[in-house]
Amino acid sequence: MQNQRSHAHVLVVTYPAQGHINPLIQFAKRLTSKGVKTTVATTLYTVKSINVNSTIAIEPISDGFDEGGFNQAPSLQAYLESFKAAGSKTLTELIMKLYNSGTPVCCVAYDLMLPWALDVAKDFGISAAMMLTNSASVCSLYWHINQGSLNLLAKQETLAAPPMPGLPSLDVSDLPSFLAQPTSQSAYLAMILDVIGIIEENDWVFCNSFEELESELVEALMAKWPVVMIGPMVPSFYLDSRIEGDTSYGASLWNYDNDQCLKWLDSKPLKSVVYVSFGSMASISTEQFQEIVWGLKASNMPFLWVAKELKDNPLLELIDSTGERGLVVKWCNQLEVLAHQAVGCFVTHCGWNSTLEGLSLGVPMVCVPQRSDQPTNAKFLAHVWKAGVRAKQDRGIVTREELGNCLREVMIGERSGEIKSNALKWKELAKRAVSVGGSSDKNIDEFIAKLLKPDR
Repeated sequence: MQNQRSHAHVLVVTYPAQGHINPLIQFAKRLTSKGVKTTVATTLYTVKSINVNSTIAIEPISDGFDEGGFNQAPSLQAYLESFKAAGSKTLTELIMKLYNSGTPVCCVAYDLMLPWALDVAKDFGISAAMMLTNSASVCSLYWHINQGSLNLLAKQETLAAPPMPGLPSLDVSDLPSFLAQPTSQSAYLAMILDVIGIIEENDWVFCNSFEELESELVEALMAKWPVVMIGPMVPSFYLDSRIEGDTSYGASLWNYDNDQCLKWLDSKPLKSVVYVSFGSMASISTEQFQEIVWGLKASNMPFLWVAKELKDNPLLELIDSTGERGLVVKWCNQLEVLAHQAVGCFVTHCGWNSTLEGLSLGVPMVCVPQRSDQPTNAKFLAHVWKAGVRAKQDRGIVTREELGNCLREVMIGERSGEIKSNALKWKELAKRAVSVGGSSDKNIDEFIAKLLKPDR
């Protein structure tokens, strides 16, 4: 069977942002570990940032901005249009190159941000698999709009949200920002709805989640939509340890020195440190930045803060005044930090990758969502999975007092025991999902089995 699997060749095409690259590379690793030949394609600008084991080939395609990527484009719309034109052409050339080299591609697995990859796959008559990099619950909201069972009221900038199958009751503040303020983020919303509109045209639709985490949604939409859970797509070392040497994603768009972080953490007591990070793309306002600074300073808890936006910020002097109690860095290996025994709490923007990492490593969270799918993820973390608390906002800002209250609730409050217990429960369920015979593991095996069918 292993020799037969080596004849299957999956081309994984990723959008060039950290939160998209990571899960798709992990998917490629999972396939490779099961004997499937896998190639990862990403843009010329980001290909040099990927360093995975030699069994996975890395190939460049073009987004039309080869020198600077997205930052070189004048607008999001211009970037997406350029990527569609240049990407379709260079992806076609890559598939032809692989065919001529004697390793033809049998399936293109592509990021949901790249729907044109489906057209390329169809042109070659090969299978296509869309990868959803949000939660299934968030994607189901867009799917319901596409199905006509959920109405977008653009004039009121709100959503008419009757109870949706498999979802908790959602206020406007719980919705993805693309739905809560649709007219202010119309380019993103239009793209997402277009992608969801072609979901049925794919041979497979995979989601970086696991059935146990979103069990009510899985049950409610079973046989109604084609989404299959295959996550969490987190390096194997932190879950089932079945992929040798898989201790990191193998891709980083930023440089960092994790030795400094780990050495500092080693000096702190067990479960005492507050880890703060708002991810690779999120940015916070100056006012919010100030409130976090004062909130951390007043908490008297040791903290490690990843803040890309700190360059030349005068508040650095205030943070530095905390001395040994606080460490601020531009970037770090988040998985190594979350896995460290000194970390007791994760203050997060609730991006989906960070959410899955926190759950997979059993770290309680304080949710400070900013935009995109983050408010919905925060709703689930605090009220459905109960592995953290959501900080309340005052005119869009989490105050220093509110942050302090949340930190105390998670670290030492009356509910801290329950929250920590739930976090550990999800850690075990995440591990079980990707282990031999787990729900996600079986779904990946079924995908491979279908790839190998002669009448596919």
